Amino acid sequence: MTEPQLPPLLLIGCGKMGGAMLAGWLELGLPAETVVVEPHAAAVAGFAGRIRHVASIAEIPAGFTPAAIILATKPQEAPNALPALAHLAGPGTVFLSIMAGRTVAGMNAMLGGAARIIRAMPNTPAALRMGFTVAFPGPEVSAAQRALCDRLLGAIGEAAWVEDEALIDPVTAVSGGGPAYVFLLAEVMEKAAISQGLPPDLARRMARATVAGSGALLGASAEDAAVLRRNVTSPKGTTERALAVLMREEAWPALMEEAIEAATARSRELAG
Repeated sequence: MTEPQLPPLLLIGCGKMGGAMLAGWLELGLPAETVVVEPHAAAVAGFAGRIRHVASIAEIPAGFTPAAIILATKPQEAPNALPALAHLAGPGTVFLSIMAGRTVAGMNAMLGGAARIIRAMPNTPAALRMGFTVAFPGPEVSAAQRALCDRLLGAIGEAAWVEDEALIDPVTAVSGGGPAYVFLLAEVMEKAAISQGLPPDLARRMARATVAGSGALLGASAEDAAVLRRNVTSPKGTTERALAVLMREEAWPALMEEAIEAATARSRELAG
């Protein structure tokens, strides 16, 4: 059965993440009256003719009543952007925020106190419709509004929900920042390969393909990551020797835990 067309949407910010989300929604069938607020025209050039673009919140057409307003602007821009959207807050509109660190209560205060808000944290694989997003519904968000946002987030990958807003901070640390950790792995593998005498071009191709292929294998498997790791690790072989270094008490596991803890703390700091 074909899903119904999406209702009118208002997207605030069309950077990398906002643009990835918009591309996914277009595949679901965005209505022509969808409005995108983005000061940089180049960012929306690829969507010309499929959405209505305005350069500022002040240029949103009078009388436009979106079912959802997606806040994809930088967190530091919230104090200027959100009060200008307060007149759109009401029972019939849900705000879906992907701004790191901005709490539901803090955003609601900027929006005049009557907004229905869902806070979400997607990650950059959304550009390939392979993202992972965790969302938290604020007070008075209706079942229909939650279902709409679940559909919007599902257009860019997998979506999950939590009932405790505090969990969005470690989600930000693990999932939001996770792609950077994976890219760092490819980067250090490439450098290590070069240090062992491999040509730079081969080292780069090999590191990238190994990380990408391993991620695809993990995604396609029902096995735990630990099981897949052990499957690659022959007793007394080369991989076992390498893992003995990486899994030292002070090495990779401890450093990753420390990194996630630091990122979680920073997410809480951003909330003010």
